[in-house]
Amino acid sequence: MRRSLGDVIASQSEEERRRISPQAAELLQEVQGLRALRQIAGKGQADVAAALKIKQPSVSKIEKQADMHISTLRSYVEAVGGELELTVRLPKGPALRIHTLGDVATEISERLHHRKASLAKAEGAG
Repeated sequence: MRRSLGDVIASQSEEERRRISPQAAELLQEVQGLRALRQIAGKGQADVAAALKIKQPSVSKIEKQADMHISTLRSYVEAVGGELELTVRLPKGPALRIHTLGDVATEISERLHHRKASLAKAEGAG
């Protein structure tokens, strides 16, 4: 006879439950794929399809992909009501968040550089 998770937890001592609680909380924050993410968000494939302005079979295809563009992933996550954050963990140093990728980052960097140069000129003239 199978036991439910509730039965297993109920059979444990208070000390055992306290000991595994942090591990359980960590596991609950992990998601096994986009389908699970969508289900946690309480959305159906039709809801995601409508938000992305695509057909439902395309949502199914996205959920089955092992590799995709970050822009596709970002759009999907936003369609289920989330926000995608990219974090890089290097062997040394703190975790780093990437806000923009590719040419967009270069363009923003160039704009900031020009803006700083303009401000420096204005301060020097004044």
